[in-house]
Amino acid sequence: MNQIQPLLVIRNSVLFPHMVTPITASRGRSIAAVEAALEGDRSLIVVTQRDLSVEEPTQDDLYTIGTRVTIQKATRGQNGFQVVLQGVERVRLVKLEPGKPYLQARFQVLPIQEDRSAVVEALHRSVLDLSAQLLTLMGQTQRQGAKAVLDQLTSQLTDPMQLAYFIAGFMKLELEKEQQVLEASSRMEALELIHKFLAHELEVQQVRQRLHSQVQNEMGKEQKDYLLRQQLRAIQNELGEDDSDRAELQILREKLDQAELPEEARKEADRELKRLERLNPSSPDHSLTRGYLELLSELPWNKTTEDNHDLKRARGILEEDHFGLKTVKERILEHLAIMKLNAGAKAPIVLLVGPPGVGKTSLGQSIARALDRKFERLSLGGLHDEAELRGHRRTYIGALPGRLIQGLRRAGVKNPVLMLDEVDKLGNSYRGDPASALLEVIDPAQNDKFRDNYLDLPFDLSKVLFILTANTTDSIPRPLLDRMEVIRLSGYSEEEKHQIARRYLLPRVIKEAGLSEDSLSLSDETLAHIISRYTREAGVRELERVLGKLVRKLALRFAEAEGPSAIELSTAEAVELLGAERFLPESARTEKHPGVATGLAWTEVGGDVLYVESISLPSGKGLTLTGQLGDVMKESAQAAQSYVLSKARSFGLPDKLPRTEGVHIHVPAGAIPKDGPSAGVTMAVSLLSAYTGIAARKDLAMTGEITLTGLVLPVGGIKEKVLAARRAGIKTVILPKENERDLKELPDNVRAEMTFYPVGHLDEVFAVALPDLEKRGLSVVDMRAS
Repeated sequence: MNQIQPLLVIRNSVLFPHMVTPITASRGRSIAAVEAALEGDRSLIVVTQRDLSVEEPTQDDLYTIGTRVTIQKATRGQNGFQVVLQGVERVRLVKLEPGKPYLQARFQVLPIQEDRSAVVEALHRSVLDLSAQLLTLMGQTQRQGAKAVLDQLTSQLTDPMQLAYFIAGFMKLELEKEQQVLEASSRMEALELIHKFLAHELEVQQVRQRLHSQVQNEMGKEQKDYLLRQQLRAIQNELGEDDSDRAELQILREKLDQAELPEEARKEADRELKRLERLNPSSPDHSLTRGYLELLSELPWNKTTEDNHDLKRARGILEEDHFGLKTVKERILEHLAIMKLNAGAKAPIVLLVGPPGVGKTSLGQSIARALDRKFERLSLGGLHDEAELRGHRRTYIGALPGRLIQGLRRAGVKNPVLMLDEVDKLGNSYRGDPASALLEVIDPAQNDKFRDNYLDLPFDLSKVLFILTANTTDSIPRPLLDRMEVIRLSGYSEEEKHQIARRYLLPRVIKEAGLSEDSLSLSDETLAHIISRYTREAGVRELERVLGKLVRKLALRFAEAEGPSAIELSTAEAVELLGAERFLPESARTEKHPGVATGLAWTEVGGDVLYVESISLPSGKGLTLTGQLGDVMKESAQAAQSYVLSKARSFGLPDKLPRTEGVHIHVPAGAIPKDGPSAGVTMAVSLLSAYTGIAARKDLAMTGEITLTGLVLPVGGIKEKVLAARRAGIKTVILPKENERDLKELPDNVRAEMTFYPVGHLDEVFAVALPDLEKRGLSVVDMRAS
């Protein structure tokens, strides 16, 4: 007759009739089943699941034969129930009944067949004898309870089935063997199984004793651990068990042998291997030690790739991957030539400095491809913990090697091209200064014995070709900067962006969108319009995003079959797809106003036109500065005013001007912070224009630092500033004489259409920017003589 009871599914063990067993019910269904039993007659059906990894078992995942139990004691905890179960009788699982938050079992009781034959009696006694022998062979610590167990076997467990169930639980057999005992339908079958298991276990214990006797006289105290391992292996071999941990240890040992470790690393590996063999696999130290040994085996201690020193091939790769950047490519090829001629030379430490999107990272990849080296990139932006570079000591939980060692592990060779990106954005905190840690890393005189905190062994970094990138050198500590060869990448002109978009960007975004190469055609006019009206950058990163947006909109149109599969976009159609133009074309001011001068500024995203406005304040005093100017820019304004006022008589200005009139200097775009000395000449021209009432030339832009004696000093970013002037329609530029050499960086067509005035003194600037001064009879020669 079928009955229904709540079902409790257990793992890792079998619960036998007549036995008292404590278990933990932590799964949702198990907790609900226990609660249902407690509300009822405290009865449960307990079965074991076949696959331990299944969290929500079905009937196919369960053994058919189980045990009906009663709950003797139940305690509710945070993770479920702790229950003590008393086995009652065997049952057969017929069907699982749905409809409850727990499993319900429809079952049949399976009574044990009565069998009191002489064979059963003989098996009963033989099992008792084998049990006594096995207990006698147990270790010293186990013998103390052996007599009590033997007494219980002989006096209390008179029923053969109870004896079989007790011994099966006591021996802690494998799950399948315990289930075989539970499924035995007669006393004879159960006793035969127990007899076989006991005989096998007794044989194993006898082998153990024999091994112990053989090696006891040969082993000293220091080799006790080795003895125990040998005994364990012998037992596992006799049992035919699969020793996966031992196999993995052997694999790890072979990997360490193949790694060609240096002597110091080999000694450390052997010491850690011996320690690992003694550790329990469940110990936290086991996983930590194993992870350390795996790192040792995977690091490229002596693995290198052979460099390709074909300079013609290298030049071809650089030309193929990058447009323009002629000076940068020559500098890179010079370093590669030195590496070819002197194989023992230390690898150069190259710092690529330039605005975002000009190709610094891709240049590193091209260098690696030219040399046939592996390439790895580490981003240092925002890094403020020294341990991220040097690693954590293994005494800490969750310790890891530093990023450098991890990068070399991924590369698999000790001479990769390792790019350290955004080095100018390193931070520091109470955890240390990563920039200072880099001093040892990149210094060829020290990095041949770099010691990571986690690895705690010297590792040779001298074969690594380090390439660092930054947007600016201002935030890089001077000791670190001194160790690097700086290669500056300036921004691209609109013509260069046009070629880059044609050759690289447009084909790439079309391919990524899944379109054919001839699906989109842009005229030169349309592409130029997109570059000037939708991007304002030194590089081409934003341009690639804009082109990607354009191609995605076309891909949507093609996918919805709203148009042909190929199209030539006009400028108007491109504007319709991209939306409102983000930038209006820069242009020179069309009206001449006294006090207004056009300057040029450098930013991290390229050059820009900067207007300086000055007005005289008849009723005011002193110098007023607005426009969110930095300290250096304010000092430039003060120096400009001092020089102009010191020569007031030469300009036809009253001597009492400083005491009777004030002046206000303003630099528009007040929300943007501005600083730097390069606006000195612009401020001087603006002030003199305001004082004299003579307007400066509107077709002229200028840049340069000034001194109190009127000298014009060199500044940076000349290429970006000239390109900004050209974008604004200004074709004449005043620049410091010492910056004349920087004009070589400009494209030939830009130099051809621009006019440059290299100057060394402010009087030369005034002569060019304020030509109407000559109408007052004041020439450059006159001013210098005054």
